[in-house]
Amino acid sequence: MENIFPEIKKRFGFGCMRMKTVDGKIDYEEFSKMIDVFLENGFNYFDTARIYFDGGSEIALRECLTSRYPRDAYVLTDKLSFKYFNCREDVEKCLDAQLADCGVDYFDFYLMHAQNAKYYEHYKACNAYEEAFRLKEAGKIRHVGISFHDTADVLDRILTENPGIEVVQLQFNYVDYEDERIQSKLCYDVCVKHGKPVLVMEPVKGGQLVNMSNQMGELIDRLQGGSRASYALRFVADHPNVIMILSGMGNMEMMMDNISTMKEPKPLTEEERNALKKAAAVYWGTEQIPCTGCRYCVEGCPQQIPIPDIFAAVNEAKNTGIPANLEKLPGGKVADCVHCRKCEKTCPQHLPIRPLLQRAAKEKV
Repeated sequence: MENIFPEIKKRFGFGCMRMKTVDGKIDYEEFSKMIDVFLENGFNYFDTARIYFDGGSEIALRECLTSRYPRDAYVLTDKLSFKYFNCREDVEKCLDAQLADCGVDYFDFYLMHAQNAKYYEHYKACNAYEEAFRLKEAGKIRHVGISFHDTADVLDRILTENPGIEVVQLQFNYVDYEDERIQSKLCYDVCVKHGKPVLVMEPVKGGQLVNMSNQMGELIDRLQGGSRASYALRFVADHPNVIMILSGMGNMEMMMDNISTMKEPKPLTEEERNALKKAAAVYWGTEQIPCTGCRYCVEGCPQQIPIPDIFAAVNEAKNTGIPANLEKLPGGKVADCVHCRKCEKTCPQHLPIRPLLQRAAKEKV
């Protein structure tokens, strides 16, 4: 698909959900350096949301990007998240607060965040879509879209009921491509059907397509054509409806590797495509917990159980065979769970978190 948004210079974007932190705070010095390098290499797309770092991501962008560069030097995407509005009037109030925190007068893209069957009903009840299109007419938003976490039939319904949607952000990578829960390919096909350009999140599945089992890694490494992350990015780039691929880069090394891939992404060869298919089969065969580390579950947990860290430890133990001690992880413990299910209700991966936590505790990894 031809890029219909000329303000986007290249197909690779800076996802601002996983920046480097020091003592729990975003490292502004490192973030500023990474932004400089990103822009110097011809990339200009930045993606944030108020829920990232509880508003800290937006403020970091003001301090490190928007206060340091002219407005036409970057494209900025923000999102309307479920927890920040309860009626139509709240939508503009939220948007105005986000604009102020980001230090801009308008957002290039504004997405209805994490849409699924349940959240969509809340957005409908509050006329959030209608309000977003009104705010576009008012000049506070250039383009209206959605980010999506549900099945293809739900996406088809949303796009049918809201034909004015301009872009769709999907979780899309080679292990989720045919997964029955995520339905990357099926959702992508729905976007093609409706003529909607696709923005991609989680191309390396929260780092799981870099930090992988030895068996899976050998399949990728023997190709000797680049880093593990590069193959994940190139898989996504091979899909013509994708106009943007986001990466949550936590350090300069990640950024430089990604930039080297995405300046001129090479199409996958048949050998490489077959290797990725085999790697995906290994991923699902090793019973990896498909957690991307977004940490939405931790934010709502009354016991502050570090769920993503526990799952990462479980996956690492399975990958390496080296036991991990869950008791050493900071925060609440598995035994502290009060079974409120807030974590499961907010999980974009639709994971059965409570049973998985109980299994982790029993396995004593």
